[in-house]
Formats: sequence, structure tokens, C-alpha cells
Amino acid sequence: MKIAIINGPNLNLLGKREVDIYGNQNFEEHFQTLQNQFANEITLTYYQSNHEGDIVDQIQAVGYSFDGIVLNGAAYTHTSIAIADAIAAITTPVVEVHISNIHAREEFRQHSYSARNCVGVITGLGLKGYELAIRYLLAQK
Repeated sequence: MKIAIINGPNLNLLGKREVDIYGNQNFEEHFQTLQNQFANEITLTYYQSNHEGDIVDQIQAVGYSFDGIVLNGAAYTHTSIAIADAIAAITTPVVEVHISNIHAREEFRQHSYSARNCVGVITGLGLKGYELAIRYLLAQK
């Protein structure tokens, strides 16, 4: 089984930016933990970009050959119809993840363009949300 984690803008700064919201662990460390945790069950890949088109390209690149995508579109969640359309176009199921509770934040962060095209949304559970999304995708196979 192959699952891709795709992160959007500024998530490369985890552990440095707004640690009161996002925590102090960088994502590369967390990804290593996930790889170790699921080593016997899945092949896990990770991609991060600050550029909307690159995220669309990555969704399309894995969207017909992988068994699942865990997507944290970050700010693009609230602005990108292109990413939402890319999710709608593929056959691979996508779980949207947010580290913070987007519904407890600024009003503009409370709407997700991509959620309607995802099989589910996990929000506000910190980095644990990635693990839960992977577990959900595993349970579907």
C-alpha cells in the first residue's frame, strides 16, 4: 500500500513558526516517526511545496497510482479552487488534515474549498492528525 503526504505552504517552517499553534516539532522529524510506525504496512512518501501549481502537479502525479493521500493544503485550503479541482479529478482517496482547529481560528480559515472532495477532514489534533488519517486509509483497504 502506498500513501502520500502532501503539505502546503509554510509547513516547512513547523517547529519554528507560531509554536503556540503548530508545536515545536519539524515535519521531517514527524515524518520519520510515521515511517517507522507504519514501516511494515505501507510505503509512505512526503512532499511539501509553497507553490499552488506544484501541489496540483503532485496530487495528479500520485492520484491514480497511490492508495491514499493525506493533504494539508495549509492556507491553500481556504483559497485554492485549483487544488480542490485536482482532488475531484483523481481516483485516490484524500483525507484533509489540519494541525490547528481551523474552526476556532480566523473566519477566513473556517472554510475549506477542498473538503467537499475529500473522504474526510481531521482538524485540531496536532500532528496526531496525520497518523489518524493514515490509519483511516489503511482501514479502507
